[in-house]
Amino acid sequence: MKVAILNYNIGNLASVKNALQNTRIKNIHVDIQNNPDKLLNYDKIILPGVGAFADAIACFEKSGLKEPFIEFVKSGKFVLGICLGMQLLFEKSFEFGEHIGLGIIKGEVIKFDSQSRLKIPHIGWNTSTFKNPNHPLLKNINNDVYLYFVHSYHVKCKNENEILATCEYGKVFPSIVAKENILGIQPHPEKSHNNGLTILENFLSL
Repeated sequence: MKVAILNYNIGNLASVKNALQNTRIKNIHVDIQNNPDKLLNYDKIILPGVGAFADAIACFEKSGLKEPFIEFVKSGKFVLGICLGMQLLFEKSFEFGEHIGLGIIKGEVIKFDSQSRLKIPHIGWNTSTFKNPNHPLLKNINNDVYLYFVHSYHVKCKNENEILATCEYGKVFPSIVAKENILGIQPHPEKSHNNGLTILENFLSL
């Protein structure tokens, strides 16, 4: 199995690659890939991301990876967006203005309530409560699983059936989403110890 981690100059690439290589799934080849012409050669793609939405989508478009990535999605092969990479899958973000996303999943990216007394960004371990515990991405994971979060904005799905799990931080927000072959996870599986590795194993097994 060939897996590409997209390199568009925004993301924690090495830690994601290391986590994939430490799963129990064997016979996988993982590349950090920035060549648009090679994307369709892979079986699965991971879209990582850290930082601001506007910078990330600009870098993604400038890299030439946007159209090949969308073509890959349309092929039916599985993709996984992590943290900001998940947010890029949505239609738009209101992080420091209004910015158009990839539009693969219907919904938007909004800020946590700035009037609350919660510390923003949301950093640290928090639980994810399953809405669809039978989805294969959640196989062998207990409900209310603790995962590691680092973010100031969160997604709001137009279709609630696409929410696999939610987290509560001042308000309930989607933490894991799925639309057919398109998967997204707001927390960082590569930083979430055994539960995170299990999620990555489940992704690789799809």
